[in-house]
Amino acid sequence: MRLLIDSQLLVWSAGSFSRLSPRARTLMEIEDNTLLFSAASIWELTIKATRHPDTFKVDPRLLRRNLLNNGWEELPITSEHGVATKDLPQIHKDPFDRILVAQAIVEGAALLTADSVLATYGTPVISV
Repeated sequence: MRLLIDSQLLVWSAGSFSRLSPRARTLMEIEDNTLLFSAASIWELTIKATRHPDTFKVDPRLLRRNLLNNGWEELPITSEHGVATKDLPQIHKDPFDRILVAQAIVEGAALLTADSVLATYGTPVISV
């Protein structure tokens, strides 16, 4: 299964693995699953790190490098992903979360999230 991991879970998987739910850990540890991270997540985390350098301690450049070094695949943002956001219900206003849902749909991946609002999109979102 192709699993697109949302931004919050990316941060937890890199530095606070114990914060991941047992279900999230299990899905991410299945060897046959392909772990994906979106360029949108790295962009979002870069914005947070730039705006809040004293409180947001994630280095997006280091996170990206570590994900790639550990076999994760980077999912770029395409115009097809952007256009697919038009068809999404207006459940979530966050453009980063909306692009993640669109990417999961277009790419045939499941989006793993701990965000209860994001989870209301239903398939392809998996609440963990």
